[in-house]
Amino acid sequence: MTVAFTVALTCVAVAACSSSGTPTHPPTASAAAPSATTKIQHVIYLIQENHTFDNLFGRFPGSDGVRTGLDHGVRVPLGPAVVGPMPGDLPHCFRCAIAAFDGGKMDGFDHGPQGKLAYTQFRPAQIPDYWYWAKHDVLFDHFFSSAWGPSFPNHLYAIGAQSALARENPVPPGGGIQRWGCDSPARTFVEAYRAGRVALVRPCFSFPTTGDLLDASGVSWSYYAADSDEKGYMWSAYDAIDRYRQQPAAWKAHIHPVDDVVTDIQAGALPAVTWITPRYELSDHPPFSTCWGENWATKVIDAVERSPMWSTTAIFLTWDDYGGFYDHVRPPATDRMGMGFRVPMIVISPYAKDGVVAHPVSEFSSVLSFIEDNWGLRHLTARDRAGDPMRQAFDFSQTPRAAHPLPPQTTCKGPPFPRLHF
Repeated sequence: MTVAFTVALTCVAVAACSSSGTPTHPPTASAAAPSATTKIQHVIYLIQENHTFDNLFGRFPGSDGVRTGLDHGVRVPLGPAVVGPMPGDLPHCFRCAIAAFDGGKMDGFDHGPQGKLAYTQFRPAQIPDYWYWAKHDVLFDHFFSSAWGPSFPNHLYAIGAQSALARENPVPPGGGIQRWGCDSPARTFVEAYRAGRVALVRPCFSFPTTGDLLDASGVSWSYYAADSDEKGYMWSAYDAIDRYRQQPAAWKAHIHPVDDVVTDIQAGALPAVTWITPRYELSDHPPFSTCWGENWATKVIDAVERSPMWSTTAIFLTWDDYGGFYDHVRPPATDRMGMGFRVPMIVISPYAKDGVVAHPVSEFSSVLSFIEDNWGLRHLTARDRAGDPMRQAFDFSQTPRAAHPLPPQTTCKGPPFPRLHF
């Protein structure tokens, strides 16, 4: 059965479709699209923001976590984390990461006024849903961000196994957080390696992505992100790929508002491969509340688990960079881009092993490796070619595990699901 036919059948039975019976964002797929090589027919790559493994899961039983850290050579306890709102953000730029690494001593995470927050750690009761998935699905404890430093390069690795050698977040004129791609204001530049030196370049690139590989093979895909007037749009990675951002037809076909994602899940309208990045205030990104961020992730994952697609889905849940928080494991030296510091990765699926901590070294490109292997696609770069495809998370011989949707937390502080615009 093709993806398009499956969607048509589902749409008939689900009231969330439009009055014409058409899903909000119908996936496009070719009748000649290759079949999946495993029982996974839907991959969802859900990317939250800015936490290390030790910060979220350093207390998780059986994992490579610690309860103390090194602060400029001094052993300190990792105090209770602030669920939110936090007093402020932590520095997590490229140079901040190099300083935190401190030549391999892993003790330079305190960068100033909010620096002591870097040495904090969540307790299980503070993140009950994240902890539940880690306990009942597969938690990877040697999953690393792909690049040193912040969001922009790491989100590019999550779609293309490279960042065009960009190593920082783009800086628009006058500073601030606006648009980080091809539609960014004039004179917006990003630090990138060029000809053996660091240059300032426009954050608009043309390198191939996994989306292009999927298109070439007729496999449907979508990328859900904040709208261009919402905070969080800077994580819309395809904004930095010229042939999508500068071609309205390609953008409309594949890039969709993240506020539509739950409705589209309920309508059976998700394609074979889906990337999801949140609005800023629901992303776990300091200073915003992790309580609201976790509730949003729960809402998305619960929708999948309550839908017919659950039986053929793998959800890869991760956090895009270290966010300034402490982690004790030295990143592997892969190339001049990184890897960066550890971040959590949880694989949630009816075919995920039950309650396993997986230890192989992996990174954002590894999810692309899984997608490429699952549909018989070529690889993009040395990163996804050599990356561990994370197959050890699955047991395809097991009876598919039942869905386990979770209740949201009811103790979150502040307004529920606020919406921030530029």
